[in-house]
Amino acid sequence: MDAPQTRTAPPHHTFRRRVEFSETDMAGIVHFSNFFRWMEAAEADFFRTLGEPLYGDKAEHIHGYPRVRAQCQYSAPVYFEEIIEIRLSVTELTARSIAYRFRFHRTDESAERVAKGEMVTVCARHAAGGGLEALPLPASLRRKLDALLA
Repeated sequence: MDAPQTRTAPPHHTFRRRVEFSETDMAGIVHFSNFFRWMEAAEADFFRTLGEPLYGDKAEHIHGYPRVRAQCQYSAPVYFEEIIEIRLSVTELTARSIAYRFRFHRTDESAERVAKGEMVTVCARHAAGGGLEALPLPASLRRKLDALLA
């Protein structure tokens, strides 16, 4: 198995979204769980820009990227109608997994960071006997991610 590669440079992908009313709680603040949804939305958009499927559905090779770890720390409230920028960085890459760092920033003149998160995914498919089986990252995806980390 190869040694993990790590990254500390600027983000690989930036994704913006407007806060929807349904994402806020009774105090008018974005509910914490939405930051996890936004991390996934940024990841899906990142995969689209790479031209790679986030879910492979070829009959002989059905695979996806289940999460093995996710966390988020919040530093400021976010409100309805604000536009938030999510900055995604690939921080570690192994033969079977991708680790991401996410930074959430306001898009106003303050550019204040409102939260930071991390997520680790593993390429996997359903095993014949049930459960999940880890797979190597698809070769085309691996080449593109390796190039980003170079």
